[in-house]
Amino acid sequence: MALLQIAEPGQSTEPHQHRVAIGIDLGTTHSLVAAVRSGEAKVLQDEQNRVLLPSIVHYTNAVHHYGDEAKSFLLTDPKNTIVSVKRFMGRSKADIKFQHPYELLGSDREMPSFQTTAGAKTPVEISADLLKQLKERAEKTLENNIQGAVITVPAYFDEAQRQATRDAAELAGLNVLRLLNEPTAAAVAYGLDQASNLAIDQNYVIYDLGGGTFDVSVLRFSQGVFEVLATGGHTALGGDDLDRLIVKWLKQLLNLESLSDEQYAHFILAAKLAKEQLSNEQSVQISLEDQQIYLDRPTFENIIQIALDRTIQVCKRVLRDAKLSLNDIKNVVLVGGSTRSYAVQQAVANVFEQEPLCTINPDEVVAIGAAITANQLVGNSKDGSLLLDVTPLSLGLETMGGLVERLVSRNTAIPVARRQEFTTYKDGQTAMLIHVVQGERDLVEHCRSLGRFVLHGIPPMTAGQARIEVTFQVDADGLLSVSAQETTSGVQAKIDIKPSYGLSDADMERLLVEGFQHAEEDKNLRHLQETKVEAQRELEALTQALHVDADLLNGNQKDHLEKARYTLSELLKGSDIKSIESAIKRLKTYSDEFAAMRMNRHIDKALSGTKLDDWSNSSSE
Repeated sequence: MALLQIAEPGQSTEPHQHRVAIGIDLGTTHSLVAAVRSGEAKVLQDEQNRVLLPSIVHYTNAVHHYGDEAKSFLLTDPKNTIVSVKRFMGRSKADIKFQHPYELLGSDREMPSFQTTAGAKTPVEISADLLKQLKERAEKTLENNIQGAVITVPAYFDEAQRQATRDAAELAGLNVLRLLNEPTAAAVAYGLDQASNLAIDQNYVIYDLGGGTFDVSVLRFSQGVFEVLATGGHTALGGDDLDRLIVKWLKQLLNLESLSDEQYAHFILAAKLAKEQLSNEQSVQISLEDQQIYLDRPTFENIIQIALDRTIQVCKRVLRDAKLSLNDIKNVVLVGGSTRSYAVQQAVANVFEQEPLCTINPDEVVAIGAAITANQLVGNSKDGSLLLDVTPLSLGLETMGGLVERLVSRNTAIPVARRQEFTTYKDGQTAMLIHVVQGERDLVEHCRSLGRFVLHGIPPMTAGQARIEVTFQVDADGLLSVSAQETTSGVQAKIDIKPSYGLSDADMERLLVEGFQHAEEDKNLRHLQETKVEAQRELEALTQALHVDADLLNGNQKDHLEKARYTLSELLKGSDIKSIESAIKRLKTYSDEFAAMRMNRHIDKALSGTKLDDWSNSSSE
């Protein structure tokens, strides 16, 4: 009997054939690509033996320039030379408050486009142009078609930013195997799973300060599984911000109120060079505006201290989230070009009370980890650990009273699916609005709206009888889809959460910090809203009952009931929860008596015309 060979979809049926996959670090200031060759992950060079591709694109009517070739246009044509495009990915025009020389198009609530001489260019298109350069470099070096790519993103990227990254990759013609969090990629590159004792859980901190983003994650390796216990950071904090702080210091030193676009470009380049030189030297000389300015390490540390303090605050918060102390951390890994800075390394060493690991080039470590993961995902290697990333913020939906029902809590390992049943609020309700939100607060108004959709076709039933099953699914890339189904009829609806913009760094920090600061206040507000919802249900049920059986009440009973109902209705306009609870109790005293009268009537009606023999015959059958 012939044997059938089985292969994964899209993979070769030849077990010996090597499948080519790459790992890409799409960075804010630099991007690079790596692949596993002869069993070892290596970054790939261009024809000039350069590893790093500056994340810069210069647009003209004729020829576009990329990377190092685009750098020279930063001074001569800054408006058509796009840098740090990653900071614009998945964010609305209103979110972009940092200084830049570009003319942005579009409404405040949309991801903007850049006005260039080559026409309007979105951040997705610009990122796709950069990814095409890396793809071409890989194809030339590997002399083969690329079957898939793992692309890294900051762990704190939300759904909009992740989706924008995936869209850019697909526009560049890449088959995206997975979006991988940068800290997780760094852990893979260092082989922390291989260095760990399988019998003992090991905890690691990945401190990733790149050109434009900052992440810190706590990873645990336990019984062959790499799990992200907690993560935090800023989507707009990195080396670019350190450069801007130096520029601010230089402006104050030179008594300059503002800078032209050309001046600003000169100052940024000078600041970047000085920062890099201070990694190896005690002091540097900066030439600007026909003046010589000296900058030493202590002064540099003072200048950037405000940014370092923000990263340290995040580190402490993430440790608390992971419920770990400093003694529980085996190693701290430095990732990102900005961690080359002596000031950054000292700050990390001080807060974690140990020397951090930085033996692998911090510019290359993420791409190397992505390449190793890509090699595993296409089936070339069976080695490696299971990687579990986490959700950065809680996900839930709006319920009656503007309350949030969380289905996926913050720091839940992904991929994940959560299901929960809900029901209708009113009799005969045939549709339900599903409002998906993100955040740590108990009221919808304090969280971020991700999307809405309506489930139509619910069979008309008495309030509370319908069963609507809502499912939240977060895939391995961190992308969310939500579906709802009425279980008796089978009607369903769904939405893929693809908002047109992402959270600003301030919004992301606000959602987390306010969740802690207002925990007690939110608890009281939730109690108040739940009490109001209960009261409104009681009033609505009573109104319907009076419409049918009001004749059961005598004048005195009706007066008491109406007075109690009016008092409760008025109190619901305020926020005195004790008065509301007291009014509900008073109303129930009269409404329960009315309910008993109604029950007796309906029992009498049901039994009318029935003979005792009917019951006797029925019981003997």
